[in-house]
Amino acid sequence: MSTEAFNPDAARPIEPPAPGDAGRAIEPLRLLAEDGEDLAIISAALQDAILRPADIVWEKAARRLTIEFSRFCWECGGTRVRSAMQFGDVQAVRSRGLPRLPDAALELLALDFEPTEAPGGRVTLMFAGGGDLRVEVECLDAVVVDISDRWPARAAPAHPEDDAEAATVGEGA
Repeated sequence: MSTEAFNPDAARPIEPPAPGDAGRAIEPLRLLAEDGEDLAIISAALQDAILRPADIVWEKAARRLTIEFSRFCWECGGTRVRSAMQFGDVQAVRSRGLPRLPDAALELLALDFEPTEAPGGRVTLMFAGGGDLRVEVECLDAVVVDISDRWPARAAPAHPEDDAEAATVGEGA
């Protein structure tokens, strides 16, 4: 797995805000997930978030997992913000294929919820490069909040399937 957050050669330039959007205040993100549908919304908001293994803190005795991210703000474009996600009622946390160096960069692709014995289940955080973090929960109780001011992002994240789709659409024109 690469130690870079994302490949700048693959990133798309950031488009300026639409007229009238520049002066609009954007509220900090605050989301709660209590089921798989809620978690899908959080997954979309955290797509392309960047973190380090040192940003993952599991408090076993408190049954709590907290993760800090540098989140690309898809909803306001062109900025990043520090965000935190916390899971309650955590029974176990396991990683597979993630780097052990505390400062290695990880890029979050998606989150998924697989129900087990109701109301429990397994949350899987999938990262670029194929690694994942699995969180066994007694019940799904996840919160995401923005915890800093926004700052300009260098570039918008790009995805290979976006590039392939654009090439396919362009071929027929």
